[in-house]
Amino acid sequence: MHESHSPARSFLIKTALLADGLGGSPSRDQAVHVIDGRIAAVGPAAQLERDAPPDITTLDLGSACLTPGLIDSHTHTSLPGDGRPYVDAFLETDEMMVCIGAMNLRRHLLAGITTVREHGARNMVGFALKAGVEQGYLLSPRMLVSGRPITCTGGHFHFCNEVADGEEEVRRSVRRLVHEGADYIKIMASGGGTAGTIPWRASYTTEELRAIVVEARNLKRTTAAHCRARDSMQRAVEAGIDLMEHVEFLVGQNEMEFDPNLAQMMADAGTWLSPTLQAWTRYPEIVRLKQVRESSVLSAEEEKQLQQLEARVDVRLEVMRKMLDICLKERIVPGSDSGVNDLAFGHLDYDLQLLVQAGFTPGEALQSATRLSAEAVGMLDDIGTIEVGKVADLVAFDGDPTSDVTAFSRVRAVFLGGVQIR
Repeated sequence: MHESHSPARSFLIKTALLADGLGGSPSRDQAVHVIDGRIAAVGPAAQLERDAPPDITTLDLGSACLTPGLIDSHTHTSLPGDGRPYVDAFLETDEMMVCIGAMNLRRHLLAGITTVREHGARNMVGFALKAGVEQGYLLSPRMLVSGRPITCTGGHFHFCNEVADGEEEVRRSVRRLVHEGADYIKIMASGGGTAGTIPWRASYTTEELRAIVVEARNLKRTTAAHCRARDSMQRAVEAGIDLMEHVEFLVGQNEMEFDPNLAQMMADAGTWLSPTLQAWTRYPEIVRLKQVRESSVLSAEEEKQLQQLEARVDVRLEVMRKMLDICLKERIVPGSDSGVNDLAFGHLDYDLQLLVQAGFTPGEALQSATRLSAEAVGMLDDIGTIEVGKVADLVAFDGDPTSDVTAFSRVRAVFLGGVQIR
């Protein structure tokens, strides 16, 4: 695999299939005309070739399916995703976290993910990474950064150093983060994997969350809240949070209790939801064990572990299916939570596989990772679909991802702003 850059300001991309992110079946024998990094025309290849200048550069992707670039709405780019717990991962210096982030961003881009939300890093690390990307020093997807997540005393990710308690302190945190460059505001509304926190307990009152939302909106910023506890979900929707992460309905340790009334409240409020399915299910370990079983034989202990993990998937996906029964599908977007524990970068495909297991069609999973995600992060005017005028963030897959979800794992080519990266 090699990386290359297309020097042409104007060129054609030909492909056997094109899924534009707007729904429906892919179109056959299509082409996209890119000029100065944006899409100038989309249509039948024969027509675009006739209309194009005779000396135009043409990139023929053969049998591949071209789609909009994927969007990951939940990453922690400065964390290694190599199995280390938080306490060990945060022993790294800020400078080393920037290096880790550079590696992770490159991995995500080569996997067809052209836009990411950086969902919480220590001190100024997130801002430093974005500055490096904007100045062209890093090979990276587009970045939207929250900076440090706002958390209560002793709360989840308190070691990122944006601790705030009470309405006045949380307002001050919002102002500080926006002035430092935050594109949106991230709030830890419940406990999480940080030692000493309780995932099934809310961390902030509705009034504190509402103060964050109001201050963020005054400064033209959206909000995203880490909500594993059911109580935190209730408070977040009452406060008007824009996007809710995890959405686990936890009422006890590993105890999910779906609340249809709360789900209806989220649907009525139009809350965006990012369930980060591979995080709860430990899906990367399931993938690894299944690969071992295909090539050799699992030990009795490994077989037992795989059965337990698959049972855990069933529990999580059953909650997802109940959410889908309340027509929340159009508000659900994938987020990998990459960087945390063993969630390595480059695998938004795992979340898309789990969405399909929960009840999405592969085509709906594609829309979730493109058009809907672009709308959720406020960038639909520029990205998320293959349409004239939009930025040429594109990915080509080996196979049709609208009918075969495994195609998301087979990336042929990546274009970022019209530049061929892979």
